Amino acid sequence: MSKNELLDAIAAEVIVCPKCRLSKSRKNAVPGEGSPDSLIMFIGEAPGYWEDMKGKPFVGAAGRFLTVLIAEVGFSRSDVFITNVVRCRPPKNREPLPDEIETCTPYLNRQIKLIKPKFIVTLGNQSTAYIFSQANLPFSGITQARGKFCEASLLGIKITVFPTFHPAAALYSAKYKEQITKDFQLLKEELIKRGNAKR
Repeated sequence: MSKNELLDAIAAEVIVCPKCRLSKSRKNAVPGEGSPDSLIMFIGEAPGYWEDMKGKPFVGAAGRFLTVLIAEVGFSRSDVFITNVVRCRPPKNREPLPDEIETCTPYLNRQIKLIKPKFIVTLGNQSTAYIFSQANLPFSGITQARGKFCEASLLGIKITVFPTFHPAAALYSAKYKEQITKDFQLLKEELIKRGNAKR
């Protein structure tokens, strides 16, 4: 099977997944989408209202801002892979609970192993905490971690992890919007420096 077919097979499992309580309240599970050959993976926390309605990641207001940020780095959404730590919307947009993250993240791990991205951009506290735990990196909160490139071995793959705030934070705070924009500028500069910028 091709990488695309293998990603589609994971998505098909996610769409019907009954493994945790979130499956009971969802409209649509959100497997993630993008290129199987993606250089960069963007990992958020959980689907929100519009993601739950459409079954696609980052399609609400925060998603539109993420699309702009990705374009500023020189890529389109179809060039990268976008997903979340959990694949079903938590009720009332609460944070996912530890057991929900534990139940759902094997899907994420399989996608990472299949795509083998060079960069993982974690969006927000929950995704950064999870990826740092898997990479045996110390984590004391997104504010301390953001904007720094961390070289890591993750699931047997050498990956650069780059944390930043969740794009939703930018919708409520001009300060966060400015900081996220600066972080993406750093990402662009790093991609150029390493010769990984899109031609």
